[in-house]
Amino acid sequence: MNLTITKEQIINGLQAVQNVVSTRTTLPVLSNVLLRADGEKLELTATDLDVSITCSVDAKVKRPGSSTVPVKKLFGIVRELANNEIDLEVDEKNVCVIRSGASFYKINGLSAEDFPPVVALSEERRLTVSQETLRAMLKRTSFAISTDESRYVLNGIFLSLREHKMTMVATDGRRLAMSDEDVDVSGSSQAELILPSKTVNELNRLLQDKGETEIRFSENQVSFALKGEKGSGVMIISKLIEGNYPNYRQVIPAETKERVPLAREEFLHALRRAEIMTSEKSNSVKLSFAKNLLEITANSPEVGEAKETLAINYKGPDIAIAFNPKYLIDPLNALANDEVFIELIDELSPGVLKINGPFLYVVMPMRLT
Repeated sequence: MNLTITKEQIINGLQAVQNVVSTRTTLPVLSNVLLRADGEKLELTATDLDVSITCSVDAKVKRPGSSTVPVKKLFGIVRELANNEIDLEVDEKNVCVIRSGASFYKINGLSAEDFPPVVALSEERRLTVSQETLRAMLKRTSFAISTDESRYVLNGIFLSLREHKMTMVATDGRRLAMSDEDVDVSGSSQAELILPSKTVNELNRLLQDKGETEIRFSENQVSFALKGEKGSGVMIISKLIEGNYPNYRQVIPAETKERVPLAREEFLHALRRAEIMTSEKSNSVKLSFAKNLLEITANSPEVGEAKETLAINYKGPDIAIAFNPKYLIDPLNALANDEVFIELIDELSPGVLKINGPFLYVVMPMRLT
């Protein structure tokens, strides 16, 4: 294998794939990136056996071929090179030689045959959605993924493709985030999948504001082909979480009594300030709604107290309800809307956060102190 590539192109490719590489692995080849050169492209692939990422970048290929090279070493070298043009050559013993200006490096690699094969999924079950839509939906839900490994089905995002609608749900048992969008789902592409959090993190990192995503899936795998504007692309292939996701709809209150409009930015900053005065023992803020007034208070004996007052449009009865401030700050951070709505029943029932759009968030209250 012999090729010339710009520093920018190889760095883009390595940055796209290297995150999935595990630092602790019993298989040495899993610390490597698979390089496959052909035509005018260099294809880079990394995997941890659960998630694989492939990225294709432009290169001048003089002799096609494939090999694997330690990804962290390769990235460390090319990132520090002074010249923009890099010559990369790999011999039959998988020794990779890097030349750039006055720099010369030799890295010992492993055969491409030792690298786990990446299986392409069939075209039968697939749909196309814009990267912007997918990115926005993930941003509105992924913060609510559970980190409790004893409930493994909650360690990811539930993705439902039903009746021309894509729905994403994440919950950790104390709060639930849901977002849906109209998507062209054919009969054969209707499904329910659970995407692992590692896959969600990579999608959050790699999705752009432009371009399309082709999603394909089977019983236990899913792939996301992220197609850029200039034909360059990234492919993420992931195992799915097996199991049955709980019936999330039964957590959503059928009807609420009070609906309060709030300026998102103002509400968010007031909560952030009040959160400073909470502690591990007293990690709640109290929201007291009165006529045209919202009072946010935090009180922890070992830290001190906070009180924020906001003018709001509210005409209902006085209600006081307490929440973990983080569980309100997370969705407010993920949204871009100027206005949000909080819907309440009473101090013991879940609160619901909504926007004028396809998003809903349910959060359990805490005991008032």
